[in-house]
Amino acid sequence: MQQYNAVIMEIRAGVGGDEAALFAADLLRMYTRYVQNKGWKLEILDSNTIGIGGIKSITIEIVGEGAYDKLRGEAGVHRVQRVPETEKSGRVHTSTASVAVLPKPNKTQIDIRPNDIRTETCKASGAGGQYINKRMSAIRIVHIPTGIAVTSQTERSLNQNRENAMGILAARLLEKEMSALQKEIGGARKAQIGTAMREEKMRTYNFPQDRVTDHRIEKSFYGIEMIMDGKIDKMIDKVSELFKEQG
Repeated sequence: MQQYNAVIMEIRAGVGGDEAALFAADLLRMYTRYVQNKGWKLEILDSNTIGIGGIKSITIEIVGEGAYDKLRGEAGVHRVQRVPETEKSGRVHTSTASVAVLPKPNKTQIDIRPNDIRTETCKASGAGGQYINKRMSAIRIVHIPTGIAVTSQTERSLNQNRENAMGILAARLLEKEMSALQKEIGGARKAQIGTAMREEKMRTYNFPQDRVTDHRIEKSFYGIEMIMDGKIDKMIDKVSELFKEQG
């Protein structure tokens, strides 16, 4: 399998309302710290946040040697069990967030013809108050043959947002090609994201019991605060071994 040193990762809040959005933000922080510890690079390409510090959805690019091999096992539904800060009676809530990991192709792998895309511009939106760019700098690109639509609004530059959006589009088109080989149109990303229902879990973060359990390898890891702070090398390496065995 070709080694990809750049990936597009999408994190989306699932079941659980504001608590799911806060958990999605926690996952972003976990991966950010992991990337920093490895000396890799991370860039936010698109985000949709809520005012209390939660994330409805976010798209990031991670660049580092062997990044896809390491991170592809993070795709799926992540489930958290904990007492939310807003919970007065102390009840444990269960919420979910979904993660998709797409290899980012180089420029020679995916040919996107100018006539095949439609570009729309609009004002950036979301939390941020005075820091939100009020100019027409947000970009939405639609790939006409496939109907795939992507957005980017995190940069103040229209050209930079366009470049980011084209990178996301290329990753989704490559994924579509890879999925077609499995005879399942759009299957890789759809299978990764699932419906983010509670029962569709690949990993559970149980705060009361101070452990994270990966259900695919049937193994638990303890010290959840350290894990949420990016100390996930052991967990990622174990899952990576499973994926290598599966090919």
